[in-house]
Amino acid sequence: MNDTAYFAEVTGALAAAGVPAAQIEATVEDLRAHLAESGTAPEEEFGPAARFAARLGGLAPEPDGPDAAAEHWTWTADLFNDRRMLAVHGAQGWEVESLDPIGRFVCRRTPGSALRWEYRREVIAGRRRARVEDELTPEGWEPCGEWLVYGYFKRPAAALAGPAGAVQAPPAAPHRWLFLSRRGKAVLAVWTLLVGGATAAFFVGALGTAGLAIAIALTSSLSAVWTAGLENAAGRERRGPAA
Repeated sequence: MNDTAYFAEVTGALAAAGVPAAQIEATVEDLRAHLAESGTAPEEEFGPAARFAARLGGLAPEPDGPDAAAEHWTWTADLFNDRRMLAVHGAQGWEVESLDPIGRFVCRRTPGSALRWEYRREVIAGRRRARVEDELTPEGWEPCGEWLVYGYFKRPAAALAGPAGAVQAPPAAPHRWLFLSRRGKAVLAVWTLLVGGATAAFFVGALGTAGLAIAIALTSSLSAVWTAGLENAAGRERRGPAA
């Protein structure tokens, strides 16, 4: 089945299900754009048209409306806690649109048509980027932000769960914006103590301006290395001993 016939069948099925014409048009446009990027045939990517349309049902996203119609929320977490909090907030219908320059997740949620979102984090440094994207794109994952050597990916749960991917009664936006794990708090406390000590030494004359800058840079670098080491150790514990 060619693209035109496939999307004609999807359009007819969605219209029969009562999905507004504007939503159908926006959904089909997004699907065509996805296929153009992936280079795959629609039936290969999404499965039979009738079954795919039934899975979408009334969950087709509404076209972008005025900002006043959507909720916006920005938050952050440490590297030990970000995946867990992404799962929690994704289940509440929060879609990550990007990461800002200081590593915060910039999110959006549209009342009345909120979907559950799934997220994953991958190392994308160097040559890994192309390999990771090649592996994830066919499964419906799309990039939503980068931080340091990490890439974050998202996909709507409705792509696999159908109607169960909708959020029936999303809770109010959290008042908090910072979600630190115990390890994250420990790293922050150590960093604060070391930088505080370097700053005090600067003011009593033990360190010059250059020395203070070097001390802070070294402290930050050591903190980052320690954080990465703890994270890798935790990952090995979750995976268990090698077979």
